[in-house]
Amino acid sequence: MTGSTRSLSLIVPTFREAENIPVLVERVAAVARAHELDVEMLIVDDRSDDGTADAVARLADHPWVRVIVRDGPRSLSWAVVDGMRQATYDRLVVMDADLSHPPEAIPALVSALDDPEIDFVVGSRYVPGGTIDPRWTLFRRVNSLAARLMARPLVPVRDATSGFFALRRAQFRAAGALKPVGYKIGLELLVKCHCRNVFEVPIHFSERHRGTTKFGLRQRLEYLEHLRRLWVYRFSVYFREPKVGPESANSREENRWQS
Repeated sequence: MTGSTRSLSLIVPTFREAENIPVLVERVAAVARAHELDVEMLIVDDRSDDGTADAVARLADHPWVRVIVRDGPRSLSWAVVDGMRQATYDRLVVMDADLSHPPEAIPALVSALDDPEIDFVVGSRYVPGGTIDPRWTLFRRVNSLAARLMARPLVPVRDATSGFFALRRAQFRAAGALKPVGYKIGLELLVKCHCRNVFEVPIHFSERHRGTTKFGLRQRLEYLEHLRRLWVYRFSVYFREPKVGPESANSREENRWQS
């Protein structure tokens, strides 16, 4: 796409999303035309066995879409990180492939980054104007609430577990050592990029278009482990013993006996 006023790299991690890719690409293309966006779309695939990579290859009319097939262990979080590392443009947007995240909200996320004071933008289900598909069960709503409450001490964001977000390349590159586990790469980046000013854009979160969810017990357990790591990263400084000086009397005594 050329002749646009604003550019962005759209990173979409995939695993067995062949049925959703053509629909997603067409919706992104319509949004790009309507809002004069110059989009580079990176489909980062975890070696799907359903023809996801082939589905991208068949999109000859959309040369701005390319697929990156990953090696190594499958991981949604690391797929996003790999995509960000290969992105061309300065504004990075991440979204799911199953159409639960509306491509029509991309311009609002990108526009929020026009404010230099904004570090990170979240497509949020839980700010005024945000909604969730009414087909969501009570169990899913309770799980989402619990996950958000556990993340709240880490980042003051209403939808810290959202997988739909935007940030600048410079912010990504300034991140501390990334060690994500599981699905919640957005939470990892919020903490490790030291984001202070986060803006939440209301979105409607839909049920997936086609295919089956990959979220189960294993992913819930990985989320708990991810939280543990982030809590240690963020709060371990408060549990360290203060140093009296370059070398306390006790440490000098220990060094004397060890020499």
